[in-house]
Amino acid sequence: MSGREVAQTLFVPECVSELRSACVRPSIYRRYCKRPFDMALSMTLLVLLMPLCVLICLLIRVGDGRPVLFRQVRVGRFGQPFHILKFRTMFRGSDLGSSVTVAGDKRLTRVGRFLRKWKLDELPQLLNVLRGEMSMVGPRPDVPGFADRLSGVEKSLLELRPGVTGPASLRYRDEDGILALQADPERYNREIVFPDKVRLNLGYARKMTFLGDIYYLLQTVLPVRKLAG
Repeated sequence: MSGREVAQTLFVPECVSELRSACVRPSIYRRYCKRPFDMALSMTLLVLLMPLCVLICLLIRVGDGRPVLFRQVRVGRFGQPFHILKFRTMFRGSDLGSSVTVAGDKRLTRVGRFLRKWKLDELPQLLNVLRGEMSMVGPRPDVPGFADRLSGVEKSLLELRPGVTGPASLRYRDEDGILALQADPERYNREIVFPDKVRLNLGYARKMTFLGDIYYLLQTVLPVRKLAG
């Protein structure tokens, strides 16, 4: 299926009216300020974190060779597919299996375990933000197999740029550990985790503010014990 066909399947015009009826009118911040804020912050962080990113690239290259980056098709705004960028954390070729990763997954490299523990594998997504494919804060981008499970007003989430972090990401900060405790991680992810993430993301869409985004960004870097949502 082509990218255009995927987008037409996932996003339908009716979801725009559903969003307007279910959520408050988009704020001035969401309409005019969120994108400039994303661009300014992503560019600043890319410059400041460049030495760290170079070091991570060297560690991956020495530990398991090329490629350094992992690219995967995700569903973006309006259902348009894009390639999300991450530092590669698995042995080459091992990402062809299950899309669900659990704590202690044998596919993870030694460097990859460290990167995932501290979420450093997500740093290349600053490039996705700069290119307009993602936002600093928003729903995490899903693979097509999950995104096409959205129905009704849930499809209104496709009006938002997917985020590097957000309320659902913070609630499931230790998602790998949670899934590792389940007898059937893929089923638990599909039937429990995914619907809860959708609920949290809909709440974010209704209450999106500049101060709210700052709060989620600070929680990502300096987590506190109690999370909103």
